[in-house]
Amino acid sequence: MERYEIETFLALAEELHFARTAERLRVSPGRVSQTVKALERRIGGALFERNSRRVALTPVGRQLRDELLPAYRQIQRAIGRASAACADISGVLRVGFTAPWSGDLIVRAAERFQSRHPRCAVELLEVTFNAAIEALRDEEVDLVIAEPPVVEPGIIVGPVLISERRALVVPATHFLAAQETVSREDLALLPLVTAAGVSEAWRDAFYPRRTPQGRPISYGPAAAGWQEVLSLVGAGKGATVATVRAGDYHGRPDVTYIPFDDKSVVDYALMWRDAGQSAGIRAFIDTVLELTPRPAGQA
Repeated sequence: MERYEIETFLALAEELHFARTAERLRVSPGRVSQTVKALERRIGGALFERNSRRVALTPVGRQLRDELLPAYRQIQRAIGRASAACADISGVLRVGFTAPWSGDLIVRAAERFQSRHPRCAVELLEVTFNAAIEALRDEEVDLVIAEPPVVEPGIIVGPVLISERRALVVPATHFLAAQETVSREDLALLPLVTAAGVSEAWRDAFYPRRTPQGRPISYGPAAAGWQEVLSLVGAGKGATVATVRAGDYHGRPDVTYIPFDDKSVVDYALMWRDAGQSAGIRAFIDTVLELTPRPAGQA
């Protein structure tokens, strides 16, 4: 297989959308389709099921993805390390994060990175989600670990590093606070305190307008920072969506974190600007991935 065939197949296997894959690879959708068809002819069977409404991997396609992806990532890391070894990595690398557990990972990565590249300092910045994306776009930071989805042009959403179980945060005096779990239907029981300034895609992912059964979910007040959100919840102005782990870092007597019974998760992914990725950024990404446990079946 040629490199462009591998990259096209893996990108389409992740995006499951020809237009998005073409945009990501900076080629035409027709080129993506031609490459996949040629690859399927060589293999002797379909890798994707596609119609006017959806694209999905076939069993053979899933097998190829699962076996090809670890090797491809290993090659990418090897090339990145070789490139970094030849480059003069110096100066300052600025890394943002939206959750303290992401900050813990960055601290460990920074220590390993600086042992290899002592002439490059790593600066950390904790920010809210919307501020993190703005800082990345405005080149105030070089990398961030934040929660997808992100639809900002020119921002690359890389691999998911951490997945944390989703929770509903309610006032400690609310009757839901006594339950071991909550359901998505419980989102209709009190207004959602939302984060101000986030994108529509992010708002829809974290603060839906309806429950799975179609019950309307009302919005309460919005706040710019996490402590402000918690203060509003604690004052009885509504509930909000977070992670179970957030309760370990942001525990308060006036709020309670309750896991959702569907065991859904919040993902945290590496993100960087599409243009101008330096050797230092590539080397730091590789270092973070070295310290990140991969799901079973992945490198």
